[in-house]
Amino acid sequence: MSSRLSPEDQQRVERYLSSPQHQVKRRPFRPWRLMLGLLAVIVGLGLLSRLLSSLVT
Repeated sequence: MSSRLSPEDQQRVERYLSSPQHQVKRRPFRPWRLMLGLLAVIVGLGLLSRLLSSLVT
């Protein structure tokens, strides 16, 4: 894949992206933690809806 930028512009982009303010350290993505959190929210909302429905009827 060739770049549509000139070599000088590509160099400027690389220098911009390698500057410290663009180097953010992130923790690794944990998909199982996301799945467990999503499951907890769904179960919690389900229980809340059952509680509310039992209070209404």
